[in-house]
Amino acid sequence: MDERQIKTDNTLMIPDSIREEWGILKAGTTEILPEAEFMDRLVDARMADRPLRIKLGADPSAPDLHLGHSVVLNKLRQFQDFGHHIIFIIGDFTARIGDPTGKSETRPSLTSAQVSEHAQSYLAQVFLILDREKTEVVENGSWFENMSFEHVIQLASQYTVARMLERDDFEKRYRENRAIYIHEFLYPLVQGYDSIKVRADIEVGGTDQKFNLLVGRELMREDGMKPQCILTMPLLTGLDGVQKMSKSLGNYIGLTDAPEDIFGKTMSIPDEMMHDYLVLTLGYMAGKADELLEQTRVGNLHPRDLKARIARELAERYHGTEGGRLGEDHFNKVIRRKENPENIEVASLEGKPDEIPVFRIMVMTGLASSNGEAKRLIKAGGVNMNGRKIMDANQTAGETEFLLKVGKRHFKRIRLT
Repeated sequence: MDERQIKTDNTLMIPDSIREEWGILKAGTTEILPEAEFMDRLVDARMADRPLRIKLGADPSAPDLHLGHSVVLNKLRQFQDFGHHIIFIIGDFTARIGDPTGKSETRPSLTSAQVSEHAQSYLAQVFLILDREKTEVVENGSWFENMSFEHVIQLASQYTVARMLERDDFEKRYRENRAIYIHEFLYPLVQGYDSIKVRADIEVGGTDQKFNLLVGRELMREDGMKPQCILTMPLLTGLDGVQKMSKSLGNYIGLTDAPEDIFGKTMSIPDEMMHDYLVLTLGYMAGKADELLEQTRVGNLHPRDLKARIARELAERYHGTEGGRLGEDHFNKVIRRKENPENIEVASLEGKPDEIPVFRIMVMTGLASSNGEAKRLIKAGGVNMNGRKIMDANQTAGETEFLLKVGKRHFKRIRLT
């Protein structure tokens, strides 16, 4: 059937190709609001041979992305593969405000230099997933930097304090008599105004962004525009199986992690999280993920082997086929057979063996991000030197050359000079 001939006796007949597109775009989502309107947008876009304008805004609040960020980016790539236009907004202006979404306190604002540095790192990682040639990148500072104060007041007049207090984190802080600053109320308005500037048809975000996305929809309506539909994606649970993936919590897999780290970290996820990782990080349809998990329940597939499949495919996604092989080989050698890896990086440091403590060496060689983390790892029994467990956080090296192992996967050969 011609896709342009979709009305029969006033009944909307959706072509199979659009139903397929709808099914793939809906897969893994938490909500599409409103669903019927979203379907209308897909149909109208095909009839007019016009791609939908899909918006994602991201504040470069930190330099690195992890698999939690990939959930939304993977959905954008699906839109992109169907020929729709992706608009990736770098929130260089909003990052300087600080969005408290999902937090009980206001998020610290960043300097312009920090934002610029993080933004460059963000883009390099975003294009591990999105097609660079088919992605429009804009900075919202390009319109906010020159906005007059009168325009700010006009924007603020379009939303009430009562409506703003409906947002969960604001409502909780208000009820607990904790501070909410006026500039925080401006954040959802500023994010919503982005949608007006880029004429978004669809805005995609995590479930923690639902309020802000709906604000954008209302502001567009107030401006006389056809309001955007919104599509929310689940927040990926981290390696601990409890809290959402977060670098600050240490329960993350970074998009730029080495293949052996991607593989090894993935193998540590709880079995009950495999469905989410199949659907949200690898793009499996829910039915296929259910089928694989059923195979583990009836004994035709060992859960460990399914987890290894997920780990290998993730390592391949960010490091190619060779990366997947390297990650799996490293895991089998180091974790399963408890052997040392073949190629261990050598780090040469200046210091006397009887003066420099091991925890400082860990920080200096990147085996720990801070003195506090290094000491916690030592006290937890996660640090070995030449095969001997270190329990004293202040123990000195004692030798000029030794093998340092942190956790199950991280090794450095240290030379003190």
